[in-house]
Amino acid sequence: MDVEIITIGDELLIGQVVDTNSVWMAKELEKEGFRVTWKTAVGDVDTHISEAIDAAMKRAKVVLLTGGIGPTKDDITRNTLCRYFDSGLHFSEEVYQNILQMFHCSGREMNALTRLQAMVPDKCTVVRNRAGTAPCMWFDRDGRVLVSMPGVPHEMQWLMTNEIIPRLTQVFGRDAYIRHHTVWVTGYSESALALTLESFEAELPPFVKLAYLPQAGLIRLRLSACTGSDEKALQAIAGEKEKLHTLLGCHILSEEDKAPEALIGEALLAKGLRMGTAESCTGGTIASKITSVAGSSRYFAGSVVSYSNHVKRGLLGVSERDLQEHGAVSREVVEQMARGALQALDCDCVVATSGIAGPEGGTADKPVGMVWIAVGRKGEVISRCFRFGSTLREVNIARASNTALLMLLELLNKAV
Repeated sequence: MDVEIITIGDELLIGQVVDTNSVWMAKELEKEGFRVTWKTAVGDVDTHISEAIDAAMKRAKVVLLTGGIGPTKDDITRNTLCRYFDSGLHFSEEVYQNILQMFHCSGREMNALTRLQAMVPDKCTVVRNRAGTAPCMWFDRDGRVLVSMPGVPHEMQWLMTNEIIPRLTQVFGRDAYIRHHTVWVTGYSESALALTLESFEAELPPFVKLAYLPQAGLIRLRLSACTGSDEKALQAIAGEKEKLHTLLGCHILSEEDKAPEALIGEALLAKGLRMGTAESCTGGTIASKITSVAGSSRYFAGSVVSYSNHVKRGLLGVSERDLQEHGAVSREVVEQMARGALQALDCDCVVATSGIAGPEGGTADKPVGMVWIAVGRKGEVISRCFRFGSTLREVNIARASNTALLMLLELLNKAV
């Protein structure tokens, strides 16, 4: 069953608020076999909302709206829906009582604007919103359904989970099962990987697709199967996964959808080790990635963001002579940073970075994008120089951070 999502609000179009609603909705809908085929973001303009709804109702059996049904003047979705469905408004005692209860529980006093939220279109079925005051409105027309929900994420999520998805399943049943499998791949550019997998892709069953999801220095490959049988989808994914493993072998970093930082955490826990970072050009990005994993406090000791030479000398014990003779971006300095971090953070293994992120600061010998990375444990420090070749600061930082994580993972995998 095809579903279209429309998110409403000027704040989405100007980038003031990131649209997380449609992302969450798509994931939850797909679990129940509903395919999101189109997403539209539209501002708080009556004609634009109407045009988006009209186009969506022609394309999809189910149209889901979020946003624009609050109590303020810029919330115009309800009136727009009345015009679109040629409907009047009436006062809903049920919605009003829900609002009263919500305010009573929070110890607040309702004002006149909030009371207006009890005005609902005559031609809709009101779905009670137990997570907020704005009503959820369900419209039926010619075998198609439009549902308008609040834009507040926790309200939308409660409604989708407890009301909307169960009702959609009851009305339309289930005509598809969708299964995914994602692997992480290293050692390939996107184009090189596509050439390697050209025959593999050509031989995929028509209901299986392969998607490339590249990021700095890494590629996620996602296999997706969509068919009328869950067993058939699972079998297809399993078979194609085995073919990928045969084709890519050691280039597969993870057989599951796990980022390097998650794999590092698992390895550290399994070995009973703690790690730290000493970062210059990456500015704490590696530490941020590591600590983004729940439970990282069990294996992450800390970080020294030694951006200045003063900190490199004072906290990490880097030699002033080496800084003067070789410069901060050098094997000598990055290896001393790693050794210094092992001692300063009292940990078992570390990763250190020093480079030129750009866009300025490069020279003929040390261009923008050149980064020295060292990983170490007590008694062993390994360093490598990389030239990432970009003049974009964020690209160099991302590539350096991911490369550093891969080097650390390599060290951990061979550690006893």
